[in-house]
Amino acid sequence: MQLIYQSYSSVKFDTNQILSIVHNYSYDMYKETADWLLERTKIRPKVAIICGSGLGGLAEVLDDKTDFPYSDIPHFPTSTAPGHAGQLVFGRLEDHECVCMKGRFHFYEGYTCLSLQVTYPVRVFFLLGVKTLIVTNAAGALNGSYKVGDFMLIKDHINMPGFAGQNPLRGHNDERFGVRFPCMSDAYDPDLRALAKQTAKEQGLDSLLQQGVYGMQSGPAFETIAECEVLHRLGADAIGMSTAPEVVVARHCGLRVFAMSLITNILVRDYDSNEKANEEEVLESTALRTKDLQTFIRNFITKI
Repeated sequence: MQLIYQSYSSVKFDTNQILSIVHNYSYDMYKETADWLLERTKIRPKVAIICGSGLGGLAEVLDDKTDFPYSDIPHFPTSTAPGHAGQLVFGRLEDHECVCMKGRFHFYEGYTCLSLQVTYPVRVFFLLGVKTLIVTNAAGALNGSYKVGDFMLIKDHINMPGFAGQNPLRGHNDERFGVRFPCMSDAYDPDLRALAKQTAKEQGLDSLLQQGVYGMQSGPAFETIAECEVLHRLGADAIGMSTAPEVVVARHCGLRVFAMSLITNILVRDYDSNEKANEEEVLESTALRTKDLQTFIRNFITKI
């Protein structure tokens, strides 16, 4: 113990390093971010969109856009993942005012739920006046009936990091955001899912539409065959590396949530298979469906 103490006592940390390890954002910091944004745009969004890997093009559905690089926004984290541009875009879609995240934050970038960096934007959205959160992601399919290019409406999730205690609501609860023990059985709004089904049918995409359970793992490594089997047996239809933390915080704030996955690859569940999951496949598959997804989101938002 003496040797350990001597080793660590010789290490010097500055204040910012210490805060980055144990930091817990205050209400005033969220408000400072929201106020900074409101001072720089006339848009007062009621709908927020979080774009998944390679899906930043969804911001193109907005008109009269104003872009803010994450690096310019007070207290905002920065996105380092491939396919995530790192911009907050405000704009209009007919009579709807919206804000769109071109890039999100993940555990595998070094962020943790304990520091609340992964979910920081969601509480800022709440303070901006957002009422509905739309979340998209790229996911690998476990369900044998799914095909690459399908859209999966998320009806529920399995939050594997949450099982290990990485819950974004851990720690002090600020009642200005929500109650101590929020309900999650209604996390994904059924009325919004019904509206999405109607929109997909009108667009001729109903044959590509699935509905299932999203399993979240922390990444950045793709899943082993045994891990896929565990999540499949638990009831997951597709697996990704995001979404669940943002949804938990959104529901804590009382936001309505709609979420969907673009199925970009079929997960390997056979030890004799030569297939291997990779980021290039995910981004290539995403690019093939970007236009369809943009049109879907545009039509969906105008129905909300």
